[in-house]
Amino acid sequence: MHTHTYPGAPPASTGRAAFFDLDKTLIPGSSLFHLAKGLHAKDMIEFKLVDILRFGWGQAAFRLRGEKDKDLGRSRQASLNLVAGRSQVELRSWCADIVSERIVPQVYDGMATIIAQHKERGDATLLVTAAPAELAETMADQMGLTGAIGTAAEVDGEGLYTGNLPGPILHGADKSRAVADRAHQLHLSLADCSAYSDSINDLPLLELVGHPHAVNPARQLKRLACKRGWPVHEMRRSRRSPLPCPRSRRLERRHDRSA
Repeated sequence: MHTHTYPGAPPASTGRAAFFDLDKTLIPGSSLFHLAKGLHAKDMIEFKLVDILRFGWGQAAFRLRGEKDKDLGRSRQASLNLVAGRSQVELRSWCADIVSERIVPQVYDGMATIIAQHKERGDATLLVTAAPAELAETMADQMGLTGAIGTAAEVDGEGLYTGNLPGPILHGADKSRAVADRAHQLHLSLADCSAYSDSINDLPLLELVGHPHAVNPARQLKRLACKRGWPVHEMRRSRRSPLPCPRSRRLERRHDRSA
């Protein structure tokens, strides 16, 4: 993957926005795994490598099997245990280095191009992810996006993480509701907005907007996207890129002309 320069986000004046999932959509793999590994490398958290690997696989299982998986609670707690008792200010500082060194360079070239195209059209660009809000906001800032929506962990009066979540993980319907709330705040027309995701778990988000896009989709989402005529983007270099759905090509061109 190449190094990209991300200019700052222009003020959105079109009433449109593009919402981007993070893991497996903008980058391969899990952003939380990169965060945990980066913290370990900086000796900020005393985890053995095997603990980090288990954490990473827990996140992968969470995304593959969804909210109903019996291991969701353990996966969620693994994330919170990484920062419990730590300072939020410190984590934001660590995130700045880790995101710039380990996560932003992983962004798919094709997705960087799509983001740039949305910016050129005057669209707001927002990252929306189940990952921690601190990580999401840092990444959005470094990529020059309009903003980010992430999962917020509880912080006490001294600015330390409690190890609890005051609200839900932004996943599935909860992610869709968070996007709808932000769209209302920004006075956006959801019918004119776009959303990009790899996961069938984000179907509520994809159905919320007028221009859904499947990125690196697994079989279930790929089948649904082709059936509904949604554009399909294959960014994974390790796989032979499949031919897009014929109807998806037409819809992409139509969307470009109307932008």
